[in-house]
Amino acid sequence: LARNLSNNASCVPRRKVGLYCVNSAVTARHRTQQTILSARYGQIFARSMSDSTSRKTVEEDKEQASSTNEEDKAESETEETKNGSGEESAEESKEAQLETQVKELKDQLLRSLAEQENTRRIAKRDVEAARNFAVSSFAKSLLDTSDNLSRALDAVPPEYRDDTENHPVLATLYEGIQMTDENLTKAFGKNGLVKFGAVGESFDPNKHDALFEYPDESKEVGTIGQVMKVGFALNDRVIRPAEVGVVKKP
Repeated sequence: LARNLSNNASCVPRRKVGLYCVNSAVTARHRTQQTILSARYGQIFARSMSDSTSRKTVEEDKEQASSTNEEDKAESETEETKNGSGEESAEESKEAQLETQVKELKDQLLRSLAEQENTRRIAKRDVEAARNFAVSSFAKSLLDTSDNLSRALDAVPPEYRDDTENHPVLATLYEGIQMTDENLTKAFGKNGLVKFGAVGESFDPNKHDALFEYPDESKEVGTIGQVMKVGFALNDRVIRPAEVGVVKKP
């Protein structure tokens, strides 16, 4: 019995010690597990924080990139607008320059055509004048001959001009001079040379030279009463005015 009691007494403390050792080991294991769990939780929290931070960074980067893209688009649109307006203004300026050149060329063309027309008209007038008045100097040289024939006809008294019985020579001479004067007048007419300045015509200062004025009740005032020298016109141009006496009021 004493042996058993001693054995029991010796065993009781050993069991308590063993239980204490077991409890301490379990407690240490729990602490270790808690430490591990807390570390894992810390890692997970850190990862989540880093993920959220990275997400925020990514979102911010995206927002910055989108804003940058929008700014770039706005700048590109502004540049395109400027370029478009610049191109339009350049095109408008080119059109204005072309219109100005067209106007200048048209004006030059019209001026050249007008000059050509003037030159053609002047040349035509000169040719006509040369053709119409080429014989003016020759006609002037024959005017004295016509005047002498007229004087010879006026020198024969009227009663002897047709008296072929008593004065046949004088009548024949008068007839010959008259025929010569008529033929010369016809030749003048064929070349455009015409006599003017007969008694009774109205006085025209462009065609007549008034040598004197005299009253005559039998004639109208302002008409030609006497002709000293007939005038001649070549193609409606006076080459010699008629020398006349004009009737005035008494």
